[in-house]
Amino acid sequence: MGLRIDIVTIFPEYFGSPLGVSLIGKAASRGDIEFRVHDLRRWARDVHHTVDDLPFGGGPGMVMKPDVLARALDACGSHDRPRLLMSPRGVPLTQDRVEAWAQGSGLVIVCGRFEGVDERVIAARGLEEVSVGDYVLSGGEIAALAVLDACVRLLPGVMGKEASGAEESFAAALLEYPQYTRPQVWEDRAIPDVLVSGDHAKIAAFRRSEAERLTRERRPDLWAAYLDRIRRSTTNR
Repeated sequence: MGLRIDIVTIFPEYFGSPLGVSLIGKAASRGDIEFRVHDLRRWARDVHHTVDDLPFGGGPGMVMKPDVLARALDACGSHDRPRLLMSPRGVPLTQDRVEAWAQGSGLVIVCGRFEGVDERVIAARGLEEVSVGDYVLSGGEIAALAVLDACVRLLPGVMGKEASGAEESFAAALLEYPQYTRPQVWEDRAIPDVLVSGDHAKIAAFRRSEAERLTRERRPDLWAAYLDRIRRSTTNR
């Protein structure tokens, strides 16, 4: 039995094509993962299928109703799976969290919309708010696809070569080193000589050095965490 993913959204058609192509489509066709996309409006009980209302206290926009969303979540069942709410105020998505989810039984993902979700249903149904970056999207559908893609590619056999996943950005707490392919010289730009030296130890050292350089230059937060991990590892010996 593969991962079971339930997605709650007001735009179920958003997921039609993405869930059938690339690695996600491959995993689904193999039975490694099962997707169930739910239209939140199914659980609205008025003739207009209303899923949002004005915020108490005033302010712009609309808020997703707790009673409608709660009924949708309850219909998804299986309380042992993490319930995620894609939200810009959530805890940042990290590779460690993705790896944990990929090893579990699945996820329930709520795609937020409007000004947000009634706080009471977040607490009552144990929703874990997750952010994919410090910016605001029109809805949680794109963010949900990012979570799914990150999880699916970690399932055994989905990527083909397991090593390709292990050496990419964040998997080793560093950004990935630069990659090169043929032609060896392009627009008077040659690849680093070490990559055609045949010396695997020197190639590994070069790639490690480049990964460290890029991380130090582009992501000082990751670099600081990497140095701290090294210090703790040395202290615990």
